[in-house]
Amino acid sequence: MSAPESWAYLSRVVEGPNAHLTGLLSQGKTADELAFAIKNREDWLGPLLPATQARHEWDRSADDLAIAADLGGRIIHPGHPEWPREELERAFGFCASGASPHIRSYQDDAVPPHALWVRGEGDLARLSTQAVAMVGTRAVSSYGRQATSLLVGGLAAHQWTIVSGGALGVDTVAHTEALANGTPTVCVAACGIDRDYPSRNSRLFDEIARRNVIVSEYPPGATPHRHRFLTRNRLVAALSQGTVVVEAAWRSGALNTLSWASGLGRVAMAVPGPITTVGSLGCHERIRNHEAELVCSADEIRSLLSAVGEVDVDKQYELDFAASPVQSLSRNELRVFDALGDKPRSATEAAADAGVTVALCLHLLVALESQGLVERKGSGWMRRGIQS
Repeated sequence: MSAPESWAYLSRVVEGPNAHLTGLLSQGKTADELAFAIKNREDWLGPLLPATQARHEWDRSADDLAIAADLGGRIIHPGHPEWPREELERAFGFCASGASPHIRSYQDDAVPPHALWVRGEGDLARLSTQAVAMVGTRAVSSYGRQATSLLVGGLAAHQWTIVSGGALGVDTVAHTEALANGTPTVCVAACGIDRDYPSRNSRLFDEIARRNVIVSEYPPGATPHRHRFLTRNRLVAALSQGTVVVEAAWRSGALNTLSWASGLGRVAMAVPGPITTVGSLGCHERIRNHEAELVCSADEIRSLLSAVGEVDVDKQYELDFAASPVQSLSRNELRVFDALGDKPRSATEAAADAGVTVALCLHLLVALESQGLVERKGSGWMRRGIQS
């Protein structure tokens, strides 16, 4: 396994997602080999060579690791026991399949992180196995606070991890309510793990780190910038099985996270708000355009995520045939499965018949494919063999 110093060096020299670095790692190149090659400007690096021209001499790995260690932090990477491999592979594998149109405008960022800085006692791999992202406006209203509190409280009863970005507003309420209800929470930062941003939440961040984790793909000392927030949003979505926007105006940044959720094959959800204010216009637009599922309770969220979380057997459709894999399907999986036949159908056609959004239909089709129940044929989907 490559030395932590090599991963720390790559984290600083190659900022954020980089498809060329990800490609070389997937081809079997080690972090040690890549760090050495970047420092020595070796030609086989290809496009990664000019991409690292400005920073290749920035080897601060020893200092970065020491700063992280002083905070109770560390760097994790593919192969590390805390690396959330399953969730990242599922999310970015879906993205790479080209199954969703939502990601085209963010294509450069549509690759997994090559390393993550983690501050806190929690295990990110474990925390992300049953997680919901909860995001929304910074200018949260009393309605938004109550809605966030209600949803987090309901999810906490089933120990769902609440993932958010640590911002003021809905993010702060989501983290705070998770801690108060004793359910895990993960904060994905747009700066180094040694930076408390916003500073008003420094005590909250300390408590999150004491009980769970703060995560960033940026090295210690990295300051928050707009582009880092937008890039960070994809991680919030990727580390969760679904994203809920509680309150978002027409151009709210939280809607960017919702777009990432759809693009990564996650379930996009939105909470409706009062029609007497503009604070939920963004939520209403996504619901109206069938780009998000309308949710009003934690049970509705859990029902939508039952394909990747807990399945409520009591709410399954009654099936009048012998035991088979179909009987283990959730309500929404069964609706999509029933919409398919022995001839390929597009996701749009299947979604219309199933009565779900195209984004949710794509998410469920991938889940059904992984169970061996459906298969892709060109741009369409059909049942695999005879299911009974």
